[in-house]
Amino acid sequence: MSTMLASAPALPDRLPLGFQLDTAHEANEPPEVRGIGRDDVRLMVSPGERTPEHSTFPRLADHLTPGDVLVVNTSATLPAAIDGTDEHGQRVVIHFSTELPGGLWMIEPRQGLDNGSTSPHRMDPRPQTVGLCDGTELNLLRRSPGSDRLWLAAVADDVDVVALLMARGRAIRYSYVPRDWPISAYQTVFASGPGSSEMPSAARPFTPEIVTQLVSRGIVIAPITLHTGVSSLEGHELPYPERYDVPSATADLVNSAHHSGRHVIAAGTTVVRALETTVDPIGMVHPGHGWTDVVITPTRGIGAVDGLLTGWHEPAATHLAMLEAIAGRPALVEAYEAAFDAGYLWHEFGDSHLLLPYA
Repeated sequence: MSTMLASAPALPDRLPLGFQLDTAHEANEPPEVRGIGRDDVRLMVSPGERTPEHSTFPRLADHLTPGDVLVVNTSATLPAAIDGTDEHGQRVVIHFSTELPGGLWMIEPRQGLDNGSTSPHRMDPRPQTVGLCDGTELNLLRRSPGSDRLWLAAVADDVDVVALLMARGRAIRYSYVPRDWPISAYQTVFASGPGSSEMPSAARPFTPEIVTQLVSRGIVIAPITLHTGVSSLEGHELPYPERYDVPSATADLVNSAHHSGRHVIAAGTTVVRALETTVDPIGMVHPGHGWTDVVITPTRGIGAVDGLLTGWHEPAATHLAMLEAIAGRPALVEAYEAAFDAGYLWHEFGDSHLLLPYA
């Protein structure tokens, strides 16, 4: 199983999506705040080479088949943004992204804005120290390979970072969300152990009622865990290592589904990454845990999943390479053009997309 490899494959050329994301297509707040349910979002279904179908999330079970396995991520979201001060006395906001081996963390320093959001903050590349709001010192050791904004860092005195964030942190948000929301707005119904810096948002629309409906229709729900880092990857950046765990029971369910001709649907790109880390060359998924650096591209291909439930990704997002590997370029371009024309909403509080590369 691939973990912490020295190099990763280059991403393919960007998809010709033909649009720039504008404010009219951005979800600015949770659906519940708009007076509707968490599950009251639109769902586009892309069934292989057929024309995309407009649906709604409460109808998810209608688009799956009894015996299909829906694999979900149980990682809970940390309040991973915390205030600090740099060596020049300037306010910074630190986004704790990913815990790495050896007690290191990948972090992103951001510049705090008056509206409570943040913007990129390019810091001097030399090692330096940031003082966090509780007095803890965060030592920025060096920039992360391939990035000019992500850093490898360590907290002084063996401070428990998760406990610190629980006490003093808040949910990460970006400028398209104009105000802070409680961390509960960034948890999914499947969340258990904390570890993600940003919500595994593909599963956000699920409610207990929808889970019950799926199970009653014969859809099997199986868990993995992948603690996801910051999602604001820039165009030249490859996905970085993240912690994962694929339990043996889930590996067995996935293999059984494929053996019996059923389909495995990943609820989110994080699930794909975890399962693809443990799949072997003949398509068998094995239990495993650790840090994964797997990068999914059309050239690499997909071995563990047949479909993907996800949100809508920005035109230059690295995740689009994974979506293309699952659905193929023509179907993906058609779906994105249809979603943009129909006014679908992007980002973590937005609408959903179910890619089914089979008729």
